[in-house]
Amino acid sequence: MRHNVYGRKLGRKTNHRIAMWRNMAVSLFTHGQITTTVPKAKSLRPFVEKLITAAKKGDLASRRRVIAALGGDKPMIVEEDHPDVERNKYGEIIKSPKVVKHLFDEIAPKYADRSGGYTRIIRLGTHRVGDGSDLCVIQLISEEDTGPQVAGQHSRRREKANRRMERAAALRKGAAAAASSSGPEAPTAVADPEEPEVDAELEEGSPTEPEAADAEPSPKDES
Repeated sequence: MRHNVYGRKLGRKTNHRIAMWRNMAVSLFTHGQITTTVPKAKSLRPFVEKLITAAKKGDLASRRRVIAALGGDKPMIVEEDHPDVERNKYGEIIKSPKVVKHLFDEIAPKYADRSGGYTRIIRLGTHRVGDGSDLCVIQLISEEDTGPQVAGQHSRRREKANRRMERAAALRKGAAAAASSSGPEAPTAVADPEEPEVDAELEEGSPTEPEAADAEPSPKDES
């Protein structure tokens, strides 16, 4: 019985399982998302998020811990024809960008105000050919990310959510711009709704009712 036994074995020995986590973490940091099975993604998530939390500190001790957890400062190869990747005549990598530097300089600063929850697991609804395992996508998330179309098919629900997020962001941006542009202004006079409006002819010089009563009668009126 597996009482109080934490974690998934995934049919592998300890060294094999750790090597798998390291390779998957390097691929995730390099490409931003990878496709794998659901049990592997769930077992990879705590391994990756602990590395990102350590990278958020940014000190030398944290950098050394991340390098030790990844088994060394692994090269980051986005594509084979990348100009920053150099190989010798035997195909061995001589020079390339490093995953740890990318993690500390670009990935970790995005989550400075986020305490955990750096990854997202999305089930694809498809099965792997051979054993029929459920496939999913595990990806790094960010504050402005609304979720890409990862299943290869158009999703109306995701499109509607994206439009809602874009509209909310535009409203927040417009409200912030209006608040910053409007300064302390003098209060404008508001007309009293109970006070009757004055006719334009009276404003031009025509006498009001009390003035007309006090005026002297003309000779025509006396006759």
